Amino acid sequence: MTTLVDRTPHDLAPALPARLSLTPRTALAGQLDGAWWPRSRDLDAELPPLCDTLDGTWGRITNITVNPTRWPAVPRKVPVTGHTVHVGWFREQDPDKVILLSRTVGRWDLLVIPPETEPAAAARLMAAAALPGSLLTAGTLMAAETGTGGARNAHDREEDWETEGGACMSPFGPPVVPLPAGSGR
Repeated sequence: MTTLVDRTPHDLAPALPARLSLTPRTALAGQLDGAWWPRSRDLDAELPPLCDTLDGTWGRITNITVNPTRWPAVPRKVPVTGHTVHVGWFREQDPDKVILLSRTVGRWDLLVIPPETEPAAAARLMAAAALPGSLLTAGTLMAAETGTGGARNAHDREEDWETEGGACMSPFGPPVVPLPAGSGR
């Protein structure tokens, strides 16, 4: 007697589209080029839909880097439609960011919103990360959303100062710089 089991292998199941919010193409360069909200922490499953979506928009993605503290396993290569993407990791990289590289177009930095994030919080983060010219980093956006920004230690604040070039952007606009005495105003 033969028994037939009707099931689709995991790697042949259609992938859901990537959840992305991208910065509009403008002359205003910011710290981030948008946000990505993966459905899991499985890079083998999450990177192909991300690359498939971006290949048509930004050009073929060839390399991706992540910080391994947020991902249980970091594959060296991921098969994507029509090519293979090389994946690397750096502990020095912001753990809330993924860097995408294309040999023909350049580099993009995306905020990575944790998969378990509530939809309302994810929507706020996606909108904030896609603001053209924003000087807010991935870590700053995540800290502001979780409300832990004030609890960071002095080393983290100094690291932000060094990596952001000392720039700070508040929701109230750019910082006010006092004019020197005798400037006529």
